[in-house]
Amino acid sequence: MNRSAMPRSGRGRSRTGLVLGAVLASAALSVSPVRAAAPGDTASGSRPAADRTACPVVYFDLGETLVHTADDGSIGYRPGAASYLRALRERHVRIGLITNVPPAWGATDAERAARLKQEVDSAWTGSAPFAWADFGDRILTPRTEAERKPAPVLWQRAKAGSGGCRVVYQAETAEEVQVAASVGFVPYQVGRPQWPGFLPVGIVELLGRRSH
Repeated sequence: MNRSAMPRSGRGRSRTGLVLGAVLASAALSVSPVRAAAPGDTASGSRPAADRTACPVVYFDLGETLVHTADDGSIGYRPGAASYLRALRERHVRIGLITNVPPAWGATDAERAARLKQEVDSAWTGSAPFAWADFGDRILTPRTEAERKPAPVLWQRAKAGSGGCRVVYQAETAEEVQVAASVGFVPYQVGRPQWPGFLPVGIVELLGRRSH
């Protein structure tokens, strides 16, 4: 997983705070928090809460980030993943997946995503199903072997389709979050000792108050 060892002392917790502080600082350096009006906006320039599209768009890797595959091949949520996705859903934050699957699984992202759903659901053992509906059509997969992560193509496609929102990427692999950062994502490596399991929702909300 290329996970770097983290200190187990109080200094480790301090380092976590510094890193999260750096994410906050990065958000603060972005441009004005006021977004341009979109079709359907009211005369005052804001849409009703039910119609408002939240920024940023939070993308995830799938395996060992949101779900875990056990030795027997069964699949279920990683600890904290279901509640984290629910918290983002309650705040109307759009989410997506950037994940490697065989390009032969389909000619389009939609076809490959459908096959991915079948593969995951057929081995699923969780008490609640995986929240596929939350991801909509934001499941990006490689069209060719050359597009497989860690090639930057999938992140570039996600960023191009973000509608001007800041984009976040969360994964368990250091290499992937580094590539995501290099193309303009706010990166977060999950599963590290002394760190929150996922990028805290409060920081996501702060990013959401700023356009990219």
